[in-house]
Amino acid sequence: MQTVGVESDLRPLFILLVECAAGGMERRNFPNPYADYKGPSDSHTGHFDSAGRLTAEFRQHLNNKISELLQHMEKGLKSADPGDCTVYTGWAGIALLYLHLFDVRGDESDLQHAQSYITKSLNCLTKRWITFLCGDAGPLAVAAVVYHKLGRERDAEDCIRRLCQLHPSVVKLDAKVPDELLYGRVGYLFSLLFINKHFGGEKIPQTYIQQVCDTILASGVNLANKRNFVTRSPLMYEWYQEYYIGPAHGLTGIYYFLMQPACNTSQDTLLRQVKPSVDYVNQLKFPSGNFPPCIDDTRDQLVHWCHGAAGVIYMLIQAYKVYGEQRYLADALQCAEVVWQRGLLKKGYGLCHGAAGNAYAFLALYNMTRDVKYLYRACKFADWCIDYGQHGCRIADTPFSLFEGMAGTIYFLSDLLEPTKAKFPAFEL
Repeated sequence: MQTVGVESDLRPLFILLVECAAGGMERRNFPNPYADYKGPSDSHTGHFDSAGRLTAEFRQHLNNKISELLQHMEKGLKSADPGDCTVYTGWAGIALLYLHLFDVRGDESDLQHAQSYITKSLNCLTKRWITFLCGDAGPLAVAAVVYHKLGRERDAEDCIRRLCQLHPSVVKLDAKVPDELLYGRVGYLFSLLFINKHFGGEKIPQTYIQQVCDTILASGVNLANKRNFVTRSPLMYEWYQEYYIGPAHGLTGIYYFLMQPACNTSQDTLLRQVKPSVDYVNQLKFPSGNFPPCIDDTRDQLVHWCHGAAGVIYMLIQAYKVYGEQRYLADALQCAEVVWQRGLLKKGYGLCHGAAGNAYAFLALYNMTRDVKYLYRACKFADWCIDYGQHGCRIADTPFSLFEGMAGTIYFLSDLLEPTKAKFPAFEL
């Protein structure tokens, strides 16, 4: 198997990221037209009751829109790239959506749809990339769970075996493998954790997970020393010769995973290496509460999951859970204010850089605090998404995919049906 290098295969996504980060001062979002939550007397908004339970009317509204968008998506997928196996923009992402719908609705037809799409994905694996979102690990992990739910245990075991065969290339410190989520070690790590989450126990041995984490830590120490970051941040990571901050390509996604209990990072490492690195990122925020896409970038423009406050919030929430310091929660709450003001994006309704992805920031805070203000905000962003296509947003390059297009919006709307269980797909654990 070839190992991951930062080569021409990454060029289209890199160009998109540069375009996102380097554009002029043009406004990237629509003004938020909604009144904010006003307190307990405002809980009967038509979305939920005073206990945070969605009303029957709003649930029906969500279900109707999910069904409508699914029909549009299925028609649109007839012209999708037949060779895109990925979770990010390809067949595995559609399979993951239907797997999620099965978990939410319990409809066997959703599981059959998941099987159909994951079969398409397995037929066009790249045999190159190693991550959940953009490589072979994602289709293999999703397939294993689909087969497990179908009772096809032999097929599930075969997918897990093939997933584990990628492991040696990931844990070689000298391999040309980045560390980030989309194309690097953290993206492979998520695949292992995804299997254990759905199978229970240690389907993937803890030693496998620990070895990946140890390699990520060693890589971060090496780069911090090499680039003279060590006195500011004991861990440092780069992608495409930039020190990205957002969870897709950058530091906050890596630190978020290193702080996960499932990664079993030692208390000494959490305190001596991860915490000061988190604090270094945190002090980079703008006065607005937003974060730059890269270290040394002074433009306060992007409010996406992939760049800016909407993605950094997950690291801050996890830091609050691990270290118990109130300042992390306060900073997460400030991120939420940025998302509320600037999160209805002209880029569209998707997960990576759209309104649906930004709405997950509110759901993460709702599940952290149980403050219904954040449930209200998620519901208002859902209202925006329910009016899909009516705001003059940009059409995504893959308009029906999970991370850029309509499938991601459907995923969010279905997650909102059970908000206390909502997790940003392919990222939150």
